[in-house]
Amino acid sequence: MSHNFELPNSFKKWTWGLIVAGLLAVLYGFIVMHPFSHPTTGHGHGDDSTRFWASLLQNSIYFLLVVNASMFFICITTLALGGWQTAMRRVPEAISSVVPIMGAVTFVILLAIVLGGRTDIYQWLEPSLYNKASPNFDKILNGKHGFLNPTFFLVWSGISIVLWAWLGGKMRSLSLKSDEAPMTLPEAKTWMDTNFTVASFYVVVFGLTVASTLPWFWLMSIDAHWYSTMYSWYTFASTFVSGMSLIAIFVIYLKNRGELEYVTEEHLHDLGKFMFAFSVFWAYLWFDQYMLIWYSNQPEETRYFIDRIGTAEKSGAYHGIFFFNLVVNFLAPLLLLMKKGSKRNWTMVTFVAVLIIFGHWIDFFQMIMPGTMRENAQLLPFEFGVPCLFIGLILWGVGNYFTKHSLVAKNHPFLKESMIHYT
Repeated sequence: MSHNFELPNSFKKWTWGLIVAGLLAVLYGFIVMHPFSHPTTGHGHGDDSTRFWASLLQNSIYFLLVVNASMFFICITTLALGGWQTAMRRVPEAISSVVPIMGAVTFVILLAIVLGGRTDIYQWLEPSLYNKASPNFDKILNGKHGFLNPTFFLVWSGISIVLWAWLGGKMRSLSLKSDEAPMTLPEAKTWMDTNFTVASFYVVVFGLTVASTLPWFWLMSIDAHWYSTMYSWYTFASTFVSGMSLIAIFVIYLKNRGELEYVTEEHLHDLGKFMFAFSVFWAYLWFDQYMLIWYSNQPEETRYFIDRIGTAEKSGAYHGIFFFNLVVNFLAPLLLLMKKGSKRNWTMVTFVAVLIIFGHWIDFFQMIMPGTMRENAQLLPFEFGVPCLFIGLILWGVGNYFTKHSLVAKNHPFLKESMIHYT
């Protein structure tokens, strides 16, 4: 069977249409919002230049972590000997191939923010906060300065992105190598052992970055006085369920085009279970983080939620968005994917997948904007135009991978297991 794929013109039109729309939005922001004007000293003033960088930060981090979740999915199923995903393995591989591009874009944005001294995004960039003779001296931030400083921030960010791209590339090259010729049993065992080794390294790196340190640096340090021990897990759950949703969308797209003939509704059912389960897991973390801070009622912790939902006397600017997250990211997936039949319905899974990706994009909006834009955040064409660029880049990278490589890992030792997969 031929497993080669030729991109239809409609896919190419959507790809370039989104990229152009996104570039126009960024160009508009570059011309109108004066992004390189010096920020006012302080934190969260919400002017146009702040809006420009906050939007780029939100979209670059969110979509980078979403595409990176695909390689994490490949690695954990490899380590678990999960052969069921082999028939559709090339889809998460294609999505993960975008990590180097998205990582480079994200790192450039972080460089511009940090080296540009954007204290309106990261308050801790203000040097006077660490000068004990200065009236701006901040004892709390001074205690964090050993790791929360430009050098450590950029070096660790760069190392993390390079390791994601390199180890992900190794996993993809191993997979493509299996297409060259059928393997004997000893060859298959050696090949699987190599996969285990690379996947193990990747999972360790993922745990030290996405599941711990990078959400602290990239997101939590926007509200630098506040901290939560659940924050990294919360961020992981948000982007992993979005990553699984993105995989489901591309699998259904290819099935609608008559491709991936070994993928059945059993595989789709499993993807639906991942979407359902991690929506519940995200809600568990959402509730626990909120409930524990509410119950403790300590001023240094409650400030984060006061900025978002306000107080009993006055609602916050993000009150509606904050609780909208719970509806779109938990209640909707819970109710729509609860039945077995809904997880096997292509239309329903596609709808919920799009809803989840949008819902967690909104979640990242309320994670970033209160600490940067304060009550001045907006959801206007610019905010919806910028993500078009990142979505277009994902479509371009995935389409490029599909056309260059077989859609099926033809000689993978677990392919037969995947073909007869039954839930």
